[in-house]
Amino acid sequence: MKIAAFIPARYAATRFPAKLMQVLGNKPVIRHTYDNTLATGLFDEVYVVTDSTIIYQEIVSHGGKAIMSTKQHESGSDRIAEAVVNMDIDIVVNVQGDEPFVQRAPLEKLLHVFEGEAGKSVQVASLMQELKEASFIQDPNYVKVVVDRNNNALLFSRSVIPYPRSTQATITYYEHIGVYAFRKEALINFTNWPMTPLEAAEKIECLRYLEYGIPIKMVVTGYMGVEIDTPEDLQRAEQYLHQQ
Repeated sequence: MKIAAFIPARYAATRFPAKLMQVLGNKPVIRHTYDNTLATGLFDEVYVVTDSTIIYQEIVSHGGKAIMSTKQHESGSDRIAEAVVNMDIDIVVNVQGDEPFVQRAPLEKLLHVFEGEAGKSVQVASLMQELKEASFIQDPNYVKVVVDRNNNALLFSRSVIPYPRSTQATITYYEHIGVYAFRKEALINFTNWPMTPLEAAEKIECLRYLEYGIPIKMVVTGYMGVEIDTPEDLQRAEQYLHQQ
């Protein structure tokens, strides 16, 4: 199987404009994400796909590979689909640009679900990690996911799911990590479907798959570091970086 990683990178983020070009340690967030994804050694190719000449130049001027989008896109998956439509690739991995602490082990686990007989039926997979702090569970910037007994996603939401109506029940909360793996055909199908109501309301693109009846296999991972959504996240990421 030919496997490639794509990092969608939009400059004008809603909650934290230009967040991918914010300096973290000694280089911008987007370069951390690119360099760490490349360093896993799991991929035949790694690209940043962007609408920004600033981000494009940041990557290519340091020896990386980047692709400029030719049109506007509603989601990162749409942006990647435009880039891969004419490429010879079997598995496409979407690594969010605001995940600077990408590691090999979680991505390896993610790719493993496509292997063997059981893996032949998997079209889309993604990562999740346990959420323990109440403030994070209640924070709408943290996308929560609930799964069935086979770790297929039942629902993604910015709300608290499941809602703790009973305080006696033992519940594990999971945060959805913005790293996906798709069979190329599943990704292309995604872009040909109109945006769905739940996706539009929550601004969570993977809900489109669920609304069209496509299962998403979830893989539990350990702590992935800090996702950069706000200036406060950047401060936490600086602290995390210095602890490494």
